[in-house]
Amino acid sequence: MVKKVGFIGLGIMGKPMALNLVAKGYEVMVNDLNKEAVQTLVGVGAKAADSAKSIAENSDVVITMLPASHHVQQVVLGENGVLSGAKKGTVIIDMSSISPVVSKEIAEIAEKQGVEMLDAPVSGGEPKAKDATLAIMVGGKEEVFEQVKDVLAAMGSEITLVGGNGSGTTAKLANQVIVNLNIAAMSEALVLAAKSGIDVEKMYQAIRGGLAGSAVLDAKVPLILDRNFVAGGRIDINLKDITNVMETAHSVGVPMPLSSHLLEIFHALKVDGKAADDHGGIVQYYEKLANVTVGRV
Repeated sequence: MVKKVGFIGLGIMGKPMALNLVAKGYEVMVNDLNKEAVQTLVGVGAKAADSAKSIAENSDVVITMLPASHHVQQVVLGENGVLSGAKKGTVIIDMSSISPVVSKEIAEIAEKQGVEMLDAPVSGGEPKAKDATLAIMVGGKEEVFEQVKDVLAAMGSEITLVGGNGSGTTAKLANQVIVNLNIAAMSEALVLAAKSGIDVEKMYQAIRGGLAGSAVLDAKVPLILDRNFVAGGRIDINLKDITNVMETAHSVGVPMPLSSHLLEIFHALKVDGKAADDHGGIVQYYEKLANVTVGRV
């Protein structure tokens, strides 16, 4: 039987992920505050629902892809939320990037109702969401993971069960530290090169095949050179993630000196009106300090 999948949250990432589920033949029901996004999905064969409760009543698997912890709590636990309509045996897959503590709390409440939950945040940004090659890091029971692995495979190509509930969200926090600090280090280097007067594009070509080369370098440098900061991963969303990193790290006794600096950089960019920019826009913080702009010659 074809699984009935509910999808709540059709933002930058959620919309292409839901489109891929429809394309792979799943019966998809969607809900979002953005009615235009809902209509896009309806246009390719999905059904629209007016509440999370309605989604749960009509789905075997309910996916949430929302901005922050409190949104997931509201959608899953709130009035007319997922748990108010979910049947015993329903599986919730929260693909948002939220606090591991909150994720585990929601999973425990769901389990008391006979509803299973996986935390399954993603990495790869909008391009990989569109072509269904996301990396998906999963926390939860192995038997539940195996039950819905086909659904995850419709959206991603690298799918890893990391451990129990909360493990996926913890892995995502580690991912966000590496990605964003990589962008920050890269930004310092680009600004140094630009201020020194060398051709930044040629420098990029010179170093990308060596140890400094990375997926982040190849994804972000061409966009920076084009001054393209259209968000694939917004600065304010990454600010939220690094805030979660700091809270989680401090709760388990892990100092994060570089991440704490990164958090202040994100706050400075937000104050500077860059909150909606892509996180490649971190370079703008360093450009302002050095009074130089990185671009093509």
